[in-house]
Amino acid sequence: MHNDDLETGAKPGALSRRAFLKGAGGVAAASGALAATTESPGPQQAAGVLQGEMEIEFHINGELQKVRVEPRTTLLSMLRHKTEPALTGTKEVCDRGNCGACTVLIDDKPQYACMLLAVDLIGKQIRTVEGLGTPEAMSPVQEAFCAHDASMCGFCTPGFVMATTAVLENNPAADGDEIRRGLSGNLCRCGTYPHIFSAAEDAGRQMAGQTKGGERK
Repeated sequence: MHNDDLETGAKPGALSRRAFLKGAGGVAAASGALAATTESPGPQQAAGVLQGEMEIEFHINGELQKVRVEPRTTLLSMLRHKTEPALTGTKEVCDRGNCGACTVLIDDKPQYACMLLAVDLIGKQIRTVEGLGTPEAMSPVQEAFCAHDASMCGFCTPGFVMATTAVLENNPAADGDEIRRGLSGNLCRCGTYPHIFSAAEDAGRQMAGQTKGGERK
């Protein structure tokens, strides 16, 4: 009989309290050592982690801009708060990629600005609604939206204008079904869809070099 057994009154061969505690301590130490070897490095050690603000260059509406942003900054936030002048035509509505109000063109393709990190777009060509035209010289899509009264509250309008522009630049002769598919990622909570679709079809005719009556300009 071991001394541990005598001290605790345990029967020969039984596991004593002292032996149990010694064994448990060894298991805990081994587990801690294993965790220390497999634990991923913290942010300060990890390679390639971006911290703080950084200066990056963008081509926005045909012009080169240098902007200081944090790695977490979305394209939407950068456009509205970091550019000079601020490009507030890109609207922040749902901020979840659900409504399309923040649609911009990235290399001529419609994208939700709220779902993109600004740092991932270095070298890309970005167009916002401000880059399509001015009140004095509107684009065909902007003109058609005004002519067909294709807006009510106006929050969704810039996103629809950008999505429509993408559809018609790809195919000015797009029919109603193609236009609806192209605009399916944009929501109008006011229900102005008939006016929007009419405006898009009219703009397509203009962009195809035709008047509303179908005659060549």
